[in-house]
Amino acid sequence: MKSHVIVGRGAAASKTALLLAGDGERVRMVSRTGGGPDHPLVDKVAADATDTDRLTELTEGADTLFTTAAPPYHRWPEQFPILSASLLGAARRTGAAYVMLGNLYGYGPVNGPITPDLPLAATGPKGRARARVWEEAAASGVKVTEVRAAQFYGAGAFSVFSLMVQRQVLDGRLALVPQELDVPHSYSAIGDTARTLVAASRDEQAYGRAWHVPTSPLSVRELAGRLAALAGAPEPRMEELTERDLTLLAFTEPFWAELHEVLTMPGRPFVVDYSETEKVLGVSATPVDDVLAEVLSR
Repeated sequence: MKSHVIVGRGAAASKTALLLAGDGERVRMVSRTGGGPDHPLVDKVAADATDTDRLTELTEGADTLFTTAAPPYHRWPEQFPILSASLLGAARRTGAAYVMLGNLYGYGPVNGPITPDLPLAATGPKGRARARVWEEAAASGVKVTEVRAAQFYGAGAFSVFSLMVQRQVLDGRLALVPQELDVPHSYSAIGDTARTLVAASRDEQAYGRAWHVPTSPLSVRELAGRLAALAGAPEPRMEELTERDLTLLAFTEPFWAELHEVLTMPGRPFVVDYSETEKVLGVSATPVDDVLAEVLSR
């Protein structure tokens, strides 16, 4: 029986664990709190993933080490190198294949569709932190791949859409959004993210390079409208947060200051090319209404 270790306990980690366990494979989930889904084949362990010796002990004998974990958003530049070094160290010591969940920050501003072969040209601190994590892993000699997701949506998602739009739309309240309301933006469903992680882990062609999670490109206003229609809620009321708004909000919570770096270029679509994921890994984007229906069923 195959076995795997997943570092993280969020929606993507939990869905990945359930997919693997559903195929009869053992999973050990590692997080500071020891959280995760209940399943006979899922073992939940409370541990600090930056403790390389402990993580190595927990990973010994596993076929694959997955990571979906990330430090607090405003601490990425300081803490990502520590976490990633420990994960890479555990993979190197145990010989486990290493599958990383990343995002698109490392590319920086891009004109046109975002393809996985583009250079990681980000200059901001969060983008460079993400880029360095992959660059160091790719150069390590470890059997490694990275699955890069766009903004999450779907059941259990933790993102700008889930936090700042979804609940407000369902409650009929005004949604204030830190992105342009009518420009296409790619969204990755939690389920598609997990399916891509699993598919990449099982395909020898996947290692040594990055892959994009399938996405649905539509504006945040369109996505909110689809959610409202499915829920029978009023037409969404939405306004865009300005740079000045974000600056003022940053005095109340560090998170807001971090959004300046990752705002897309004004007027330009943010669209992901995931054609290789479909062709090679066999994963396609779940229809938007199916993803939103799962949100409403929870």
